Amino acid sequence: MKGSFALHAFAAAGAILQPELWPWAFAAIAANQGVLTAAGMWPRSSLLGPNWTRLSEMAASRGEIAITIDDGPDPEITPRVLDILDAHGAQASFFCIGARAERYPELCREIVARGHAVENHSQNHLHHFSLLGPRGIERELQAAQDSLAGITGHWPRFFRPTAGLRSPLLEPVLSRLGLHLASWTRRGFDTRDPDPDSVAAKLLHGLGGGDILLLHDGNAARSAAGEPVILKVLPILLQTAQTAGLRCVTLRSTLP
Repeated sequence: MKGSFALHAFAAAGAILQPELWPWAFAAIAANQGVLTAAGMWPRSSLLGPNWTRLSEMAASRGEIAITIDDGPDPEITPRVLDILDAHGAQASFFCIGARAERYPELCREIVARGHAVENHSQNHLHHFSLLGPRGIERELQAAQDSLAGITGHWPRFFRPTAGLRSPLLEPVLSRLGLHLASWTRRGFDTRDPDPDSVAAKLLHGLGGGDILLLHDGNAARSAAGEPVILKVLPILLQTAQTAGLRCVTLRSTLP
């Protein structure tokens, strides 16, 4: 951000002092904006600040992976997801939407009671989140922090924006709130793909220690039989991880 501001100031000053250079100044600013936009639209990018795309090397060496589950809680799907996780002795990180948590507070408390973590997925899951100004970003994150902590008794430690999209204005807000940005190593696109085998194949390709995997209990696609895809994919994923000697942990358990 400081570099971008400096570039804009330098380009503006150059165009004022030497008007014939204005096309070059404009091109420099346009290129800078293009890079920032591309970085914000690439969820796994670290160009705009620290971004967890994998667990630490220490966690990876212990054979730990993190399953992260977005867009809930959902009264139909989340309880069944919890039962599947329990059956395999696995822990997961649930990125919950604050407004949905307020609607189903007992479900959020159940997530924590069963040994999982509830993390921040914004208060309202706005599709234009990446276009908000700094006040709008902070309002969304702080409201979700207050909602989720008030319900579970635990402050979220991680944040994931809607669809992973963000602006250069996000990192300073995360820093003030003590939150870590988390994306993923790979995702199965289980909100769009109704084929459980296809979703599982994407998640399992190259599966190894340190991976962060993304699934959804909210907004889940449904198979041809009408079953939420996550409920078919999760047992396959957990069984494969167990066979490979991998252990599913929460993101926060791997913090230094």
